[in-house]
Amino acid sequence: MNGVAPHPVTNAEFTRALGAAVHRPAILRAPYVLLKLAMGEFAEVLYASQRAVPKAALDHGFRFEHPEIGGALAAIL
Repeated sequence: MNGVAPHPVTNAEFTRALGAAVHRPAILRAPYVLLKLAMGEFAEVLYASQRAVPKAALDHGFRFEHPEIGGALAAIL
């Protein structure tokens, strides 16, 4: 099973949702070059798009407490 929420988001969507959750503007995205310098090869994982969907969990009737990124970030922050 994929351990993901049922609504995958892009990096830009995540950045906007995180900014909203912490009540800060989310104007700039993290530039790949700086991430590559700071994190090495792991930067590729951060920028790659998996778009994983929890099909097995949904098929078995699993109900997510926070299916949307905004609600999930608000709950943990």
